[in-house]
Amino acid sequence: MYQRHQRVESLIQSELNKVVLKELEFPADLVTITSVEVQKDLDNANVDISVLPSEKSEEVLKILVKNRKHLRHLLLKAINIKPMPEISFRIDYGIREAAKVERVFLEIEKKEGKD
Repeated sequence: MYQRHQRVESLIQSELNKVVLKELEFPADLVTITSVEVQKDLDNANVDISVLPSEKSEEVLKILVKNRKHLRHLLLKAINIKPMPEISFRIDYGIREAAKVERVFLEIEKKEGKD
């Protein structure tokens, strides 16, 4: 059961990335499905998205939520999993946070180099 659960998450992530790129247009330069967490009973899937530039995240999230049923239908046609989980989208701030940490390290290196 555990392996099936992981395969479902992986399949949804892979196919959803393809479908989103093909079917929707966004005001952002890059929209990526970073992870999918499917509940054990396969009723719901939490889909994390990364958006660049991050300032466009809320706009992209609104577009995805608006098209959620259509995307779910396309996923069902592509991977034929029953039951197909209901999809919930959320913003993955991990990349933005990693960039902040990187900037802090660069600042520290610059300061240490001046001493």
